Amino acid sequence: MGEKEQSFYVQGMSCANCAKTFENNVKEIPTVENANVNFGASKITVTGSASIDELERAGSFENLKVTQEYEQNSSKSFWDYVKENGNVVGSLVLLALGITLFYQLGEEHPITIGGFVASIVVGGYRLFIAGFQNLVKLRFDMKTLMTIAVIGAALIGEWIEGAAVVILFAISEALESYSMDQARNSIKSLMGIAPKTANVIRNGNDQEINVDDIQIDDIVVVRPGEKIPVDGVVSKGESSINQAAITGESLPVFKGLEDEVFAGTLNEEGYLEVRATKLVKDTTLAKIIHLVEEAQNEKAPAQQFVDRFAAYYTPLIMLIALGVATIPPLFFGAGFENWLYQGLAVLVVGCPCALVVSTPVAIVTAIGSAARNGVLVKGGAYLEALGHIDAIAFDKTGTITQGKPEVQSYKILSNNMSVEEFFTIASSLERQSQHPLAQAVIHYAELFDVNPYNVDDFHSVTGKGIMGTIEGIPYKIGSPGMFESLSSSIEKEVENLQDEGYTVILMSQNDDIVGLIAIADAVRDMSRNMVKDIHRLGMKHSILLTGDNENTARTIANQVGIKEYLANLLPKDKQIQIKQLSGKYGKVVMVGDGVNDAPALATADVGIAMGSAGTDTALETADIALMGDDLSKLPFTVRLSRRTLNIIKQNIGFALGLKILALLLVIPGWLTLWIAILADMGATLLVTLNALRLIKNKEEAGTKPSKIKNRGRHQN
Repeated sequence: MGEKEQSFYVQGMSCANCAKTFENNVKEIPTVENANVNFGASKITVTGSASIDELERAGSFENLKVTQEYEQNSSKSFWDYVKENGNVVGSLVLLALGITLFYQLGEEHPITIGGFVASIVVGGYRLFIAGFQNLVKLRFDMKTLMTIAVIGAALIGEWIEGAAVVILFAISEALESYSMDQARNSIKSLMGIAPKTANVIRNGNDQEINVDDIQIDDIVVVRPGEKIPVDGVVSKGESSINQAAITGESLPVFKGLEDEVFAGTLNEEGYLEVRATKLVKDTTLAKIIHLVEEAQNEKAPAQQFVDRFAAYYTPLIMLIALGVATIPPLFFGAGFENWLYQGLAVLVVGCPCALVVSTPVAIVTAIGSAARNGVLVKGGAYLEALGHIDAIAFDKTGTITQGKPEVQSYKILSNNMSVEEFFTIASSLERQSQHPLAQAVIHYAELFDVNPYNVDDFHSVTGKGIMGTIEGIPYKIGSPGMFESLSSSIEKEVENLQDEGYTVILMSQNDDIVGLIAIADAVRDMSRNMVKDIHRLGMKHSILLTGDNENTARTIANQVGIKEYLANLLPKDKQIQIKQLSGKYGKVVMVGDGVNDAPALATADVGIAMGSAGTDTALETADIALMGDDLSKLPFTVRLSRRTLNIIKQNIGFALGLKILALLLVIPGWLTLWIAILADMGATLLVTLNALRLIKNKEEAGTKPSKIKNRGRHQN
């Protein structure tokens, strides 16, 4: 029987190395089988049992605070971080006092040295505790290196620089903590958008309960201005709902009876009663939060490379520092104290903190930025992969098109039949069918306020159409293949419409063709702009995948600017085509609806599902989910991935470049502890601030879908 898993939120976890130390400390608790820290989400999952007190003792080296549930706190300002690090202010004051005493009493005076020692102890006692614990366990992270450097500086009498190293390192950690909290704000804002209580009608009474106590089929009351506490369907009332938190839609969406609503969305104007369809732990919002947390813990290839590199980098720096400190005095007769000082400076400048944080802070920030804009990225690996890919395949139905066939035009061929009569008969026959094309005819006939006829002798011809008798007269309606012989003029008309991408339905009365209807799945208004933006971003190959015939596929592809098309595909064929496209173009992105296209999405290097809010299959299958039905999110996501890649490359370059420049100063003997700590702090600050630019990565305004329906054009 497996051990129980528990999750806890951790406050104060500012660096990846500290997170790893905390994880190792928790693993040493006797009742813990395993522990896994999610640094991005600031969360730890424990297999076994551990109390909050035990976990906080494991994190005491960093004063970590552990809570069972996420605590919604107001955002802290930079000055809040300054107050939390009051020991740094005290250390700075003591350093200033020490420098004053230095000029008044001299460098060697015990009171002067006492001032510097006090400054070092006050500012660095937490650093030293963690450093000594690491030394005992032979763990060599940045705190270990700093501890050795400060002790070494004290031993050779460099009191001012030792104290300065402690203070600047503490300031660097405070800045890093501030930056990481800013990066995590996206997941924090998601957690805070759902209400904690709900008004539920039970036994005829409206009572306020905790959202965790809501049961499926409970009726939840949502008044104007309140947030919806649970996923459900509207059972009473109508209103405009702001769904930006879930789908990223900028405009409110009208909701009426039986329409689906999501937890965390805002009821803007009307009174609603919502029948709960999911428990709070299973809502779309809960799944988004869980997936974003998991995504922040998924390491991108660049991060995996940096982690592997850092594992060799730290021991290498220690060897270089040892060599700098010992080789010149032992073999070249140089002054031991001077080169020991240089070696200590190498230890400080060589701290891997900036390098280790360079990638995760960018990934965490980008994933959070995407989530705020209605795009769920399930891991840094997919975000990074999307930035490298230059071939993209689109499913047609429901992605490029609206997914709902509509009558585009019609032509009456009988002089004895009015338009109203034609559509009354057509819709009466089609009411016996569930085919999407039949539904398009029925829906269009509603424009004429028809009263359906009774249909006798109904018969369906598989794959072709239907036939029946109305008031004793036999009728047929279906594809051209249903009719044995057609006049050359009708055949020409049908061919022309099919060449334009329409599906043609004919209707006969007593075997005489009385009219035709041209139906098409209308292209989304935003599809052309989306494809244009994708190509502008450098996506070289675009492919349309569809089960429609060659003419329809070609027409749709030409309309929206997609370069290639593959027609007559079954769902299983799409999966095969994705494999073939991967062989042809390298890695391929697949964009689909996440349900019918699940096999193809899973096969693609990056699968992107459209309109995934509330769709469990899409959330589980896709690597990236566009929560709304807005195609403009696709170019936004590609831009975000490319920008993230560039920032990761810049960060790695900054982190290594600054350190290499500082290390080169060893050759002429110019490297000082001041320069070393400023280089380390500067690199860390530079990469975090550079990554935080992704917070401002707002979606560019896309073309919004038109609400005006195409009513078809009449030919007579």
